Amino acid sequence: MATAIVWFRRDLRVRDHPALRAALELHEQVVPVFFLDERLLHGRFASGNRTQFMLDSLRDLDDSLRERGGRLVVRRARPERGLVELARETGAGAVYLSRDVTPYARARGGGVAQALEGAGLELHALPGLSVVDDVTALRTKSGDRPYTVFSPFHRAWAGLERREVLQAPRKVELPEGIDPGAVPSLAELGLERDAAEQAPGGESAAKATLERFLDSRVDRYADDHDALGADRTSRLSPHIHFGTISPRSIEQRLSGGKGAEAFRRQLCWRDFYHHVIYHHPHNAREEFQQRFRGTSYYRDDGTDDDAFAAWCEGRTGYPLVDAGMRQLWREGWMHNRARLVVGSFLTKDLGIDWRRGERWFMRLLIDGDEANNNGNWQWIASVGTDPQPYFRRIYNPKLQMERHDPRGAYVRRHVPELGDVPDEYLREPWTMPEEVQREVGCHIGDDYPAPIVDHAEARREALDRYRTALGG
Repeated sequence: MATAIVWFRRDLRVRDHPALRAALELHEQVVPVFFLDERLLHGRFASGNRTQFMLDSLRDLDDSLRERGGRLVVRRARPERGLVELARETGAGAVYLSRDVTPYARARGGGVAQALEGAGLELHALPGLSVVDDVTALRTKSGDRPYTVFSPFHRAWAGLERREVLQAPRKVELPEGIDPGAVPSLAELGLERDAAEQAPGGESAAKATLERFLDSRVDRYADDHDALGADRTSRLSPHIHFGTISPRSIEQRLSGGKGAEAFRRQLCWRDFYHHVIYHHPHNAREEFQQRFRGTSYYRDDGTDDDAFAAWCEGRTGYPLVDAGMRQLWREGWMHNRARLVVGSFLTKDLGIDWRRGERWFMRLLIDGDEANNNGNWQWIASVGTDPQPYFRRIYNPKLQMERHDPRGAYVRRHVPELGDVPDEYLREPWTMPEEVQREVGCHIGDDYPAPIVDHAEARREALDRYRTALGG
């Protein structure tokens, strides 16, 4: 077979791309294609922010392919039909792709496999979306069960052999006569972006982001990754989600040292949650811990809509919570420590179902990954794979700010109405005397909201709900 198709999905790059490399080695011509699938664009987790990041990445990928003599073919179609039609148009006899493990990807992939088999086309699935080649294959020491706890998974994961990181191809030859189409605008797809200041997508941006992290942040990552004001995180998560850089190539660039090991552990967390959702696809819609399914560990009385809206909009009256939610609105991204704080506040202080928080994050996050987002929300709601008891995951916003934003840099950056509030009142601005409120121009209840709940009381109620749900 002279021609093959490479179906790009969450692997929008030319460097370290096993499926692309295999197709180029075995075929004379390669047709790189991306399908704009309405089921994803306007489906359960539709997101203007994330789609814009994807469009940036597609344009950058097309530029990289042009430099190598090819193009990215862009079609608006369901891939199970579009791949067969493209194969007929180009004379291709095989399709190459990167393996994905999420429930929707597997369901869609099954339909594609059936359509390709019916058309007499070969299908080749290769690694590329995770650090290790096959996150689904790891088993506990007994050898008969997948992992459900991170620490033993991490030990097994760390000991696995790694594949070689692949260089970008020098040439990608596209068959003549193909209309590649064009990457559309967000408006042409019927979507709008919420975030005004989100980072751009693309392999070029991913490379620059990695270099910046390795040059100035990774050495201090272990000690500073929770420092909200300093923001010494990698900012690589959206690039990893869309595959504008491969997790394996990131790991390969990490040298020794405490910071590098701490970041390598974060890469393992991503592989872990993909391992979990593959073996427990029901996690996409219900609790991993069966004992919580159908129980009343969260409020379900229809009275929480106003509280949920206040949480979404960053007006809970708790500065650290509000800073995190406003960062999400502005950037389509949120610092991981803030994600934990706002997640705990929603599920424990407000008693709102974690699924509502998961959906809101997936609407706004440019790194919104079903496996990771779901795993982290279940972790903070104490209904997922985390073996720690529920009372260990009720975060006090004041104490979290003392530990991770002691000078208030993060809060003042994202909640400007608190900019002149003295340090001693910033964690709990409602305690400011009236004369101080007048002096700094921030009247609680007008310029900044009063707390929508009392944390101490909300904590007691959360403990009662979880104890009741467990029959305690």
